[in-house]
Amino acid sequence: MIKHKIVMSLAATVLIGCFSQLTMAKCAQPIEATEAELEGGYRDVAELKNAFIDTAPKRRNDGLAVGAVGIDGGNKALLIKLAQEIENNMHGQFDSLLIAHKGKLVFESYYSRGRINLPHYQASATKVYTSLALGRAIQLGYLTMADLDKPLISFLQGLDTSKLTKGSDKITLNMALTMRSGIRLSDEQKEGFEQMSKQLKGQRHAQALLERSAPISAQSQIFKYQDDPMLVMHVIDAVVPGTAEAFIKQELLDRLGIEQYRWQTADNGLPEAGWRVNMTSRDMLKWGTLASNKGKWQGEQLIPQGYITKAISPQLHTGDEDIFGGGKDVSKQGYGYYWWNAELQSGDKRFYSVSAQGGGGQYIILIEELDLVVVVTANRRENSTLQLMAERVLPAFM
Repeated sequence: MIKHKIVMSLAATVLIGCFSQLTMAKCAQPIEATEAELEGGYRDVAELKNAFIDTAPKRRNDGLAVGAVGIDGGNKALLIKLAQEIENNMHGQFDSLLIAHKGKLVFESYYSRGRINLPHYQASATKVYTSLALGRAIQLGYLTMADLDKPLISFLQGLDTSKLTKGSDKITLNMALTMRSGIRLSDEQKEGFEQMSKQLKGQRHAQALLERSAPISAQSQIFKYQDDPMLVMHVIDAVVPGTAEAFIKQELLDRLGIEQYRWQTADNGLPEAGWRVNMTSRDMLKWGTLASNKGKWQGEQLIPQGYITKAISPQLHTGDEDIFGGGKDVSKQGYGYYWWNAELQSGDKRFYSVSAQGGGGQYIILIEELDLVVVVTANRRENSTLQLMAERVLPAFM
């Protein structure tokens, strides 16, 4: 596991008057988890009795610029009303809602088990971090943009290609980044694979996967939500100096100032690529800001702009039959490099949205036209977060 560092910037027992700026007589529970809660993790954190809602977030020396709703944009009354409804469980089980406008965090709120210093489980939002790690490898010259269209196995020098299933060379990085590797395992094969997974260290894992898959063809290389991100992690580990774990920490987490996190290690010894990562809500905002700024963080180009453009653009359309967090005003769902995209309708206007999405209701949402980055953490899969964005958040900034 990539180690996380626990930083307590305020005493965990301090009560913070979250509504003092809102002229409401209400006081919050502590917004910081205790050391014991941090060690135990999300499930060990007590439920907040009152929400913490801040319309002028504090600067915390974490690299995030801050502002205030109303002064730096946004309708304060609309957002406070929404936050009160969330506190009353009218929109599902939220843990946090953060909004950045024009590069400044202007609204910060925590509910339920949400805490400002607690790394929250990310589920499949993790996939976006894997995509950005590949982008960082391109920025540093370990790969090129042209490599995205090359066979993925060409980067894995330890494979015995004579034993691989037919068509393995048709899997490009681009295909793996868009869930179109075409790998297909039967249920029996999947079960057997799980039983032997701990013995498949490093590229032995990729070897076994590509040996056991049904032949790869144009018919199989269609969108299928599966563990393709681990193929991308194999490539990262193969091309960067040292290990993928050290690379991610040194070249992304450290540069973004992310210290409070958990990043689990998969059975094959590589960092998990599609799940089992925990990040604080503020650090999720950093990942979103990095993408929103076309790969720049505090003036430094960490990810190539061209890569970001491809990553957040619809490489394919997945259809509108099943949109996670969707509703009547969410349509035209597509998929980029592990980023989902959809059109949000607010009134008579339509806005293109890009989002990292994780089961349980984890989101990093970008609305370029309004210069918004929104972070949501939650603890129920059933949610309508994108619909709520269209109905309630976008109007506050239009």
